[in-house]
Amino acid sequence: MSDNFLNIQPSPLALVQSLRDIGYSMESAIADVIDNSITAEAKNINVKFAWNDGDPWLAIIDDGHGMTSAALTNAMRLGSKNPLEERNESDLGRFGLGLKTASFSQCRQLSLVSKKDGILAGREWDLDLIEEDPDSGWRLRVLNDSKMQQDKHIAALLPMIQSRGTIVLLRKLDRYDELEKKLNSLVAHTQTHLELVFHRFLSPRRGKKRINISLNNAPLTAFNPFNPSHPATQELPEQSIHVDGQSVHVQPYVLPHYNKTSRDEYQKYSGTGGYLQNQGFYVYRNRRLIISGTWFRLIKKEELTKLVRVQIDLPNSLDHLWKIDVKKSHASPPEAIRNELKLIIDRIAASGKKVYRQRGKKLANTVKVPGWTRTATEGKITYEINREHPLISQLKSLLPKDKQQEFKDLIFMLESSFPTELFYSDVAKKPEALSKPVFNEEQVSALLDSFINQMINSEVPETEIAARLTSIDPFAAYPEEVEKLLRQKGILHE
Repeated sequence: MSDNFLNIQPSPLALVQSLRDIGYSMESAIADVIDNSITAEAKNINVKFAWNDGDPWLAIIDDGHGMTSAALTNAMRLGSKNPLEERNESDLGRFGLGLKTASFSQCRQLSLVSKKDGILAGREWDLDLIEEDPDSGWRLRVLNDSKMQQDKHIAALLPMIQSRGTIVLLRKLDRYDELEKKLNSLVAHTQTHLELVFHRFLSPRRGKKRINISLNNAPLTAFNPFNPSHPATQELPEQSIHVDGQSVHVQPYVLPHYNKTSRDEYQKYSGTGGYLQNQGFYVYRNRRLIISGTWFRLIKKEELTKLVRVQIDLPNSLDHLWKIDVKKSHASPPEAIRNELKLIIDRIAASGKKVYRQRGKKLANTVKVPGWTRTATEGKITYEINREHPLISQLKSLLPKDKQQEFKDLIFMLESSFPTELFYSDVAKKPEALSKPVFNEEQVSALLDSFINQMINSEVPETEIAARLTSIDPFAAYPEEVEKLLRQKGILHE
């Protein structure tokens, strides 16, 4: 007895509307389309936006190998590829959905025009037609030469492709109506996103081909989140993880401490959300960034590891294990790799923490008589005003005994009201913006006179005065100014 089957076609209207809300942002949608251009071996890719008097459009034009009429039709088919099929190792696609889902998430009309061997062909999806007559099925419009020449937008873009290339034109951007400022803001955000996601194509290492990407004819500049060209960036030893006969390469970096770089450069590499949020793994598939700034919940993000960023390179043959989604904005390592990554984290985290700890040790060794003292007891750290500091002890000795307790109470009040939470927040978000009151030369000079007199009265040899002063707060923070004033006062000689 044979089984009976029914051939049920999905409802075009229902399916397309569902695909529109799969979760693409403007910048992730454009990046997905650019993936197709890179797979087509394009050397130049131009992303163009136009507000067009409230009827906005955007286009991605490349000089890749182009498509024949038949290939163009297949490219517009939903699910044009089997994600389980073996692909070229440089292929950035997987599901055969990216072009359509990315485009539909932003527009209602998708035109695809391509030229191969000098022959032009075009296809077009228009969701309004599907909505008007949902029972007519999947009606893909064929664009012949005459229709393309009569379409003012397509006709204006055609000169950008010569003997070969492809135009992806998105129109009826219904989610940006009457919001020109919002669209302009998204364009700027798209630039930042593309410069990060494709930085290894925009500025490739030796042996890899460069791809030029421009936004409204303005060339994009690669943004490498690891800042490898800075002399203070630590490039730790590369490690490999082997799974299913494939290799996953792991390259850790520790970015420079903010005192080792300029304020502008430090701010540039902090990224959206700051260093604290952008620490972690940066997963690349065929040099294309998939996900950034995550530890995959293997450890917590903390202040001492915020300068640690780890580049992970994986081949597209491991997509199924890493659960890379259609949008190419999510990945999750399999359990075997998670275990290896945890071991790697444990080794590299110490390097990131050392950057801060060495800085603290350096300061502690330089300042012998600090204004504040740090005490660690039973896992808790407290900062107290140094009661042995010469200024504090001298002032206390000048006070009558009945006022000395009030002086102690004042110091305790200042210590107990230290804004710990606010200070931690500022350090975590923008440490380079923190500053402290700056002494002018007159104030430093007056303080120096007081200390010099005290040291002379204590019979400190004149040859030792300069060395002692530069190890006491606040003079330790102004070595050049102190040296200049000591020469003027005749304490320090050439």
